[in-house]
Amino acid sequence: MYSSKLIFAALFAALFNVLVKAEDLPAIEIKGNKFFFSNNGSQFYIRGVAYQADSANVTDGSTITDPLADYSTCSRDIPYLEELNTNVVRVYALNITQDHTKCMEALNDAGIYLIADLSIPDESINRDDPAWTVDLFQRYKDVVDNFHNYTNVLGFFAGNEVSNEWNNTAASAFVKAAVRDTKAYISEKGYRSIPVGYSSNDDATTRLEMADYFACGDSDVTADFYGINMYEWCGKSSFSASGFEARTKEFSKYTIPLFMSEYGCNTITPRVFTEIAAIFSDEMTDVWSGGIVYMYYQESNNYGLVSIDSDGDVSTMDDYKYYSSEINAVSPTSTNSANYTPTSTSMSCPTIKASTWLADDVLPPTPNAALCECAYDSLSCVISTDTSTDDYADLYDYVCSEVDCSGITANGTSGKYGDLSACDDKVKLSFLMNLYYDSIGESSACDFSGSAVLKDATTQKGCTAVITEMGSLATNSITASASYSGSFSYGTATGTADDSDSSSSSGSSSSSSSKSTSSSASSSTSSTKSKSFAPATAPSSSKILITLLASIGVFAGMSFAMI
Repeated sequence: MYSSKLIFAALFAALFNVLVKAEDLPAIEIKGNKFFFSNNGSQFYIRGVAYQADSANVTDGSTITDPLADYSTCSRDIPYLEELNTNVVRVYALNITQDHTKCMEALNDAGIYLIADLSIPDESINRDDPAWTVDLFQRYKDVVDNFHNYTNVLGFFAGNEVSNEWNNTAASAFVKAAVRDTKAYISEKGYRSIPVGYSSNDDATTRLEMADYFACGDSDVTADFYGINMYEWCGKSSFSASGFEARTKEFSKYTIPLFMSEYGCNTITPRVFTEIAAIFSDEMTDVWSGGIVYMYYQESNNYGLVSIDSDGDVSTMDDYKYYSSEINAVSPTSTNSANYTPTSTSMSCPTIKASTWLADDVLPPTPNAALCECAYDSLSCVISTDTSTDDYADLYDYVCSEVDCSGITANGTSGKYGDLSACDDKVKLSFLMNLYYDSIGESSACDFSGSAVLKDATTQKGCTAVITEMGSLATNSITASASYSGSFSYGTATGTADDSDSSSSSGSSSSSSSKSTSSSASSSTSSTKSKSFAPATAPSSSKILITLLASIGVFAGMSFAMI
């Protein structure tokens, strides 16, 4: 049995911990190309550690191993991070269904900030088939909602190495749209101004264009900071031999904070981290604001500072010793925000050039859930909820060979984006099916081998303006706002729909140059032979022409009143 003296001591210790709990860390602010503490204007350099077990094979948000959702894990690791003089951790994938309060408070008490990636592997922008969608934007908003109240959130990454070579740089337009919309959401919600940036690879062909692209334009679309995953310095290299000198000269006029969002080459082991002295030296600190070493946990890629055994116990590795020695020895020259005047204030956007850069300055529209809901309700012919997603690719292929699919496609190189390109596949496929159905004018056209059903088309009052402005092909770059009331759900009941109820009709049955499948369609393939979705009997061309003219007449007579 515990003595009364021990019990009193325990109670006193608990009370003492409450009374001396560290105050919230001051937010980190940005001025020019530097970070500063908001409370006193002192310059802030990142001494960061990538802190997460491998998430590359995660396929569902609920399966993420989130180190900030497990207090037993983060409380075990924080003392080791403190020994490394850590002031930032980078976490790549967050489980937003979990509570992060205890770990975020523990990091705060240790003087450690967080830079969090907004995406997860299965909810991210796909470099090979990029899209900025309603569902993905919701993921980003959910992360912001969960973390905005922690002052030790330094910022968010809107993407990580999405474009990794010149031939997929068009995807960067979608990431920049994500930066724009996340910044706007933070402002609209009245949250504190949390920076949103991007983490790039270090590809020699696209390095400068990529950096310029995310820093160019108006402040509402530019990244607030820019990270480069840079592994140029290996072993006992030097400032000049490693490439660090060349990179520093290249970015000498960069207008936003620049840092190494990953570093720590491991082609020579153990890693002795002699690059740290250079990163925090006067040769680099005018341009760079520190870096994040990759990584805390030892895994098969052999980048770890510590290893964790089967009992969850921590053992430091040789890399930990070398890193600790170097990072604890740095003392970079700093300035105060009050005495600092940025010398570079604007960047020029890169021009599209074959074999170098393919992303246009015109960005995808902000994903609008209400628009998608309004559009779906206005349709008469929609995809059946019984249709397998395995059939979507074949459905896209067929219907896009029959009607103009520009309204649901997005092209980061041409800067052309369909009004419904941010909607999910059910909305987009339904829109195309309805377009085909309207062009034929017969109920049999809404079948697609049992993949589509008829429903009653409706248009809510709050939807009238956007449906009118969208037009028959959904290519009019909508500026009107949409207001959708009630609970949105996909129709399942078959029925006879009056063609005049449909708010969507097509004046074209030919292919367009932008006929590409949606994000889901192009990445999903059916294991069975492609199905035929064509109607059993095709109507005559004269019947199609008469129906098209009638449909166009319906649109010409619609009210253009704005709600």
